[in-house]
Amino acid sequence: MKFRDLAYETSSALLANRARSLLTILGIVIGIAAVIAMTALIDGVKAQLVGQLGLNMSRTVSITCWPPGNQPLDQDDIEQMGRALAGDYEFVTGYTNAGAPTSSSTAEVEYLSITACEPAYFQGMGLSATQGRLFTGEEEEDGAMVVVLAGSSVQSLFGSPDADCVGKTVRIGSSQYTVVGTIKTDTPYQSDVAYMPASTAVTRLIGQGGHNSWQILGFAHEGSDMYAVAANTESYLHQHYNIPYPEEGQTSFSSDEGYVYVQTSQALIDQLDATTATFRMLALAVASISLLVGGIGIMNMMLTNVTERIREIGLRKALGARRGDITGQFLLESVTICIAGGVVGVGVGYGGAWLLASVAGASLSSMMGGSGELVPVISPATVVIATGICVGIGVVFGWYPARRGAKMDPVEALRYQ
Repeated sequence: MKFRDLAYETSSALLANRARSLLTILGIVIGIAAVIAMTALIDGVKAQLVGQLGLNMSRTVSITCWPPGNQPLDQDDIEQMGRALAGDYEFVTGYTNAGAPTSSSTAEVEYLSITACEPAYFQGMGLSATQGRLFTGEEEEDGAMVVVLAGSSVQSLFGSPDADCVGKTVRIGSSQYTVVGTIKTDTPYQSDVAYMPASTAVTRLIGQGGHNSWQILGFAHEGSDMYAVAANTESYLHQHYNIPYPEEGQTSFSSDEGYVYVQTSQALIDQLDATTATFRMLALAVASISLLVGGIGIMNMMLTNVTERIREIGLRKALGARRGDITGQFLLESVTICIAGGVVGVGVGYGGAWLLASVAGASLSSMMGGSGELVPVISPATVVIATGICVGIGVVFGWYPARRGAKMDPVEALRYQ
């Protein structure tokens, strides 16, 4: 029998029992919709987190080092480290965090976080100016009285996140600074902060309640093996400062021993992949229950169809239809139901993902470490997999009814009342 004839017979049989077909399709719709919705939300959170890390962040290494004797590293140590590890890093830069009361002509903030850094820090963190510009290397060397405001600090000081504050002055601590630019970011740890040249902070702010411990940010060469870079960095710091390696399971360190902590953004991305993979497996496990129920419903429907069409099967076989023709017809009916349910399920699932994102997206995002508006992401691979699942269900659960009909004796079938 030609496929065109099979398709015609299939559509006629399904349309003859519209209500039964629609109810059977419903089970597949629910299962596929659950898979699509959960996967779209999980991939949306992952895309959000990766976006917050930034494209450059896959090449960054965060380094913390306390030599024995509780003597923190200074900028000279960081420059020496950059020279020693030039084969691994494009640049190594230091930064430190402080804070002070801050005010503008219209508002006052009791405590504003300050990140004292060099211009290279912005490149390593993937930050760019939304308004104005970032401070320059020359301004950093000269200790210029300039700042770059980020995130909600603009709104806190000037009343609106989009306020035009470039060129205006703010008082941080006891000194006046000129705002040269702003940065808009949804990343929590970069949100309510002002960036200041490191040399300016050393002379003007540190000592007024700021910290004097420098964190280190390394920016690896493109294409580097980030785990090898991290291992080389740890080896250098342990050997250069005579810091003992921690014992297995050790989580606390004394200031007399010192410690080294090196973390790559690639490691964070790998952890994120593992976390999202776990959530995705849980989602698939839940959805598979619905798909199993839907598959059983399809088998039940197809068995009913076979029983109702025994005389038709007998007549077809008497006219020369082979077992393969009968099997193919019932399998095509089963697969058609599943594919129709899959197509509808993809649409319902994507719509449901947007609905869930608007209702509970913030909670799901924060649970996995993100922030901001959650945008569901549905990949072509997910749609292809969902389609494959539908075809597989149609074949698996339609095979037994199809073969049962195909094996009927035509004489007995024609006698059936």
